[in-house]
Amino acid sequence: MVNLEEQLKNPVWYSLNETHKKFRVKLDGVQFYDQEVCTFGSFFDETKTVEASNEYIKTIDNFFFVSENQTPIVDERNILFEKKIEGCQMVLNEFSEVSITEDIVLLGEEYIDIIYDLIWLVMPGYYRKRTFEMGNYYGIFKDGKLVSLTGQRMQTNLFIEVSAVVTHPDYTRKGLAKQLISHTTKEILKVNKTPILHTNKGNFAIPLYEKLGYNVTRDMNWWLYSKK
Repeated sequence: MVNLEEQLKNPVWYSLNETHKKFRVKLDGVQFYDQEVCTFGSFFDETKTVEASNEYIKTIDNFFFVSENQTPIVDERNILFEKKIEGCQMVLNEFSEVSITEDIVLLGEEYIDIIYDLIWLVMPGYYRKRTFEMGNYYGIFKDGKLVSLTGQRMQTNLFIEVSAVVTHPDYTRKGLAKQLISHTTKEILKVNKTPILHTNKGNFAIPLYEKLGYNVTRDMNWWLYSKK
Protein backbone atom coordinates (compact mmCIF):
# COMPACT_ATOMS: atom_id res chain seq x y z
CA MET A 1 0.00 0.00 0.00
CA VAL A 2 1.19 3.53 -0.80
CA ASN A 3 1.77 5.44 2.45
CA LEU A 4 -0.21 8.52 3.47
CA GLU A 5 2.51 11.03 2.62
CA GLU A 6 2.73 9.75 -0.95
CA GLN A 7 -1.05 9.67 -1.35
CA LEU A 8 -1.37 13.28 -0.23
CA LYS A 9 1.00 14.42 -2.98
CA ASN A 10 -1.59 13.31 -5.55
CA PRO A 11 -4.94 12.94 -3.73
CA VAL A 12 -7.12 12.76 -6.85
CA TRP A 13 -5.08 9.90 -8.29
CA TYR A 14 -5.14 7.79 -5.15
CA SER A 15 -8.81 8.49 -4.45
CA LEU A 16 -9.59 7.11 -7.91
CA ASN A 17 -7.38 4.08 -7.24
CA GLU A 18 -9.13 3.22 -3.98
CA THR A 19 -12.41 4.49 -2.50
CA HIS A 20 -13.62 6.19 -5.66
CA LYS A 21 -12.47 3.57 -8.14
CA LYS A 22 -16.05 3.18 -9.41
CA PHE A 23 -15.98 6.80 -10.61
CA ARG A 24 -12.65 6.45 -12.46
CA VAL A 25 -12.13 7.26 -16.13
CA LYS A 26 -8.68 5.99 -17.25
CA LEU A 27 -7.14 7.55 -20.35
CA ASP A 28 -3.57 6.48 -21.18
CA GLY A 29 -1.83 7.17 -17.89
CA VAL A 30 -4.20 9.92 -16.77
CA GLN A 31 -7.16 9.48 -14.43
CA PHE A 32 -10.32 11.57 -14.28
CA TYR A 33 -13.51 11.41 -12.31
CA ASP A 34 -16.70 10.58 -14.16
CA GLN A 35 -17.73 14.08 -15.22
CA GLU A 36 -21.19 13.67 -13.65
CA VAL A 37 -19.56 13.19 -10.23
CA CYS A 38 -16.57 15.53 -10.25
CA THR A 39 -14.51 17.44 -12.83
CA PHE A 40 -11.02 16.66 -11.47
CA GLY A 41 -8.20 14.94 -13.35
CA SER A 42 -4.85 13.63 -12.12
CA PHE A 43 -1.52 12.51 -13.54
CA PHE A 44 2.12 11.79 -12.77
CA ASP A 45 3.53 12.29 -16.28
CA GLU A 46 2.43 15.62 -17.77
CA THR A 47 3.33 14.44 -21.29
CA LYS A 48 0.36 12.08 -21.03
CA THR A 49 -2.17 14.87 -20.40
CA VAL A 50 -2.33 16.06 -24.03
CA GLU A 51 -4.20 13.14 -25.57
CA ALA A 52 -6.08 12.30 -22.39
CA SER A 53 -7.51 15.80 -22.04
CA ASN A 54 -8.45 15.85 -25.73
CA GLU A 55 -10.54 12.74 -25.11
CA TYR A 56 -12.04 13.87 -21.80
CA ILE A 57 -13.08 17.30 -23.09
CA LYS A 58 -15.44 15.55 -25.52
CA THR A 59 -17.69 14.72 -22.56
CA ILE A 60 -17.58 18.03 -20.68
CA ASP A 61 -17.32 21.81 -21.15
CA ASN A 62 -14.59 22.38 -18.57
CA PHE A 63 -12.47 20.49 -16.05
CA PHE A 64 -9.59 20.81 -13.60
CA PHE A 65 -6.22 19.12 -13.44
CA VAL A 66 -5.10 18.97 -9.80
CA SER A 67 -1.35 19.01 -9.16
CA GLU A 68 1.09 19.92 -6.43
CA ASN A 69 3.81 21.34 -8.65
CA GLN A 70 3.56 19.92 -12.18
CA THR A 71 2.11 21.89 -15.09
CA PRO A 72 -0.26 19.93 -17.35
CA ILE A 73 0.21 20.04 -21.11
CA VAL A 74 -2.88 20.37 -23.32
CA ASP A 75 -3.68 20.69 -27.03
CA GLU A 76 -4.31 24.41 -27.46
CA ARG A 77 -6.22 23.78 -30.67
CA ASN A 78 -9.00 22.09 -28.71
CA ILE A 79 -8.61 23.23 -25.12
CA LEU A 80 -8.45 26.70 -23.61
CA PHE A 81 -6.50 27.38 -20.41
CA GLU A 82 -8.76 29.48 -18.18
CA LYS A 83 -6.80 29.99 -14.96
CA LYS A 84 -4.61 28.46 -12.30
CA ILE A 85 -6.14 28.48 -8.83
CA GLU A 86 -3.27 28.54 -6.36
CA GLY A 87 -4.30 26.41 -3.44
CA CYS A 88 -2.86 24.61 -0.46
CA GLN A 89 -3.42 21.35 1.32
CA MET A 90 -4.08 21.24 5.05
CA VAL A 91 -3.78 18.10 7.17
CA LEU A 92 -5.06 17.59 10.70
CA ASN A 93 -2.18 17.66 13.17
CA GLU A 94 -3.96 17.62 16.53
CA PHE A 95 -7.73 17.84 16.75
CA SER A 96 -8.95 20.81 18.78
CA GLU A 97 -12.54 20.00 19.65
CA VAL A 98 -15.17 22.74 19.88
CA SER A 99 -18.51 22.81 21.66
CA ILE A 100 -21.35 21.63 19.41
CA THR A 101 -24.48 23.62 20.20
CA GLU A 102 -26.32 23.14 16.90
CA ASP A 103 -28.29 20.13 15.73
CA ILE A 104 -26.11 18.67 12.96
CA VAL A 105 -27.94 16.39 10.55
CA LEU A 106 -26.57 13.69 8.24
CA LEU A 107 -28.06 14.69 4.89
CA GLY A 108 -29.74 11.99 2.84
CA GLU A 109 -30.45 11.79 -0.89
CA GLU A 110 -33.67 13.79 -0.47
CA TYR A 111 -31.49 16.87 0.05
CA ILE A 112 -29.41 16.53 -3.13
CA ASP A 113 -31.06 19.48 -4.91
CA ILE A 114 -30.99 21.68 -1.81
CA ILE A 115 -27.30 20.93 -1.22
CA TYR A 116 -26.51 21.74 -4.84
CA ASP A 117 -28.37 25.06 -4.71
CA LEU A 118 -26.68 26.22 -1.50
CA ILE A 119 -23.17 25.31 -2.67
CA TRP A 120 -23.65 27.04 -6.03
CA LEU A 121 -25.03 30.12 -4.29
CA VAL A 122 -21.94 30.45 -2.09
CA MET A 123 -19.15 28.69 -4.01
CA PRO A 124 -20.03 28.06 -7.68
CA GLY A 125 -17.82 26.06 -10.01
CA TYR A 126 -16.72 22.86 -8.33
CA TYR A 127 -19.82 20.97 -7.24
CA ARG A 128 -22.05 18.75 -9.36
CA LYS A 129 -25.20 17.03 -8.15
CA ARG A 130 -23.57 13.59 -8.08
CA THR A 131 -20.65 14.95 -6.05
CA PHE A 132 -22.98 13.98 -3.21
CA GLU A 133 -21.99 10.35 -3.88
CA MET A 134 -18.34 10.96 -2.94
CA GLY A 135 -18.93 10.98 0.83
CA ASN A 136 -21.16 12.01 3.72
CA TYR A 137 -22.72 15.46 3.96
CA TYR A 138 -23.81 17.17 7.16
CA GLY A 139 -26.01 20.22 7.58
CA ILE A 140 -27.56 22.72 9.96
CA PHE A 141 -31.13 23.94 9.50
CA LYS A 142 -32.52 27.30 10.57
CA ASP A 143 -36.02 28.63 9.99
CA GLY A 144 -36.95 25.41 8.22
CA LYS A 145 -34.18 25.55 5.61
CA LEU A 146 -30.65 24.25 5.12
CA VAL A 147 -28.34 27.18 5.86
CA SER A 148 -24.90 25.61 6.40
CA LEU A 149 -23.22 22.37 5.39
CA THR A 150 -20.00 20.52 4.91
CA GLY A 151 -19.15 17.26 3.24
CA GLN A 152 -16.54 14.68 2.34
CA ARG A 153 -14.96 14.59 -1.11
CA MET A 154 -11.70 12.85 -2.11
CA GLN A 155 -10.82 9.83 0.01
CA THR A 156 -8.75 6.67 0.21
CA ASN A 157 -8.17 3.95 2.80
CA LEU A 158 -5.96 6.44 4.66
CA PHE A 159 -7.54 9.91 4.35
CA ILE A 160 -10.84 11.71 3.82
CA GLU A 161 -11.10 15.28 2.58
CA VAL A 162 -13.38 17.80 4.27
CA SER A 163 -15.02 19.86 1.54
CA ALA A 164 -18.00 22.05 0.56
CA VAL A 165 -17.84 24.18 3.70
CA VAL A 166 -20.54 26.74 2.93
CA THR A 167 -22.98 28.92 4.85
CA HIS A 168 -25.84 30.97 3.43
CA PRO A 169 -24.88 34.69 3.47
CA ASP A 170 -27.79 35.47 5.83
CA TYR A 171 -26.43 33.09 8.48
CA THR A 172 -22.68 33.76 8.55
CA ARG A 173 -20.68 34.80 11.63
CA LYS A 174 -22.68 32.50 13.89
CA GLY A 175 -20.07 29.74 14.22
CA LEU A 176 -22.02 27.27 12.09
CA ALA A 177 -19.15 26.35 9.76
CA LYS A 178 -16.80 25.93 12.71
CA GLN A 179 -19.12 23.40 14.32
CA LEU A 180 -19.67 21.55 11.05
CA ILE A 181 -15.95 21.25 10.31
CA SER A 182 -15.35 20.00 13.84
CA HIS A 183 -18.17 17.46 13.53
CA THR A 184 -17.01 16.22 10.12
CA THR A 185 -13.42 15.97 11.33
CA LYS A 186 -14.53 13.89 14.30
CA GLU A 187 -16.54 11.57 12.03
CA ILE A 188 -13.42 10.98 9.89
CA LEU A 189 -11.34 10.21 12.97
CA LYS A 190 -13.96 7.65 14.05
CA VAL A 191 -13.10 5.52 11.00
CA ASN A 192 -9.36 5.84 11.69
CA LYS A 193 -8.55 8.00 8.68
CA THR A 194 -6.65 11.29 8.47
CA PRO A 195 -8.78 14.41 7.85
CA ILE A 196 -7.46 16.76 5.18
CA LEU A 197 -8.83 19.76 3.30
CA HIS A 198 -7.90 22.04 0.43
CA THR A 199 -8.41 25.76 0.11
CA ASN A 200 -7.17 28.78 -1.82
CA LYS A 201 -4.00 30.44 -0.62
CA GLY A 202 -4.91 33.48 1.44
CA ASN A 203 -8.41 32.24 2.22
CA PHE A 204 -9.79 34.08 5.24
CA ALA A 205 -10.90 30.70 6.65
CA ILE A 206 -7.35 29.34 7.04
CA PRO A 207 -6.97 30.72 10.61
CA LEU A 208 -10.20 28.90 11.54
CA TYR A 209 -8.88 25.64 10.13
CA GLU A 210 -5.65 26.15 12.06
CA LYS A 211 -7.57 26.69 15.31
CA LEU A 212 -9.29 23.36 14.70
CA GLY A 213 -5.91 21.65 14.41
CA TYR A 214 -5.12 21.71 10.68
CA ASN A 215 -1.70 22.72 9.34
CA VAL A 216 -0.79 23.84 5.81
CA THR A 217 1.44 21.10 4.39
CA ARG A 218 1.94 21.75 0.67
CA ASP A 219 0.73 23.57 -2.42
CA MET A 220 -2.14 21.99 -4.33
CA ASN A 221 -3.15 23.78 -7.49
CA TRP A 222 -6.23 23.59 -9.68
CA TRP A 223 -5.68 24.17 -13.42
CA LEU A 224 -8.98 25.04 -15.10
CA TYR A 225 -9.48 24.22 -18.80
CA SER A 226 -12.47 24.58 -21.09
CA LYS A 227 -13.51 23.38 -24.52
CA LYS A 228 -12.71 25.73 -27.38
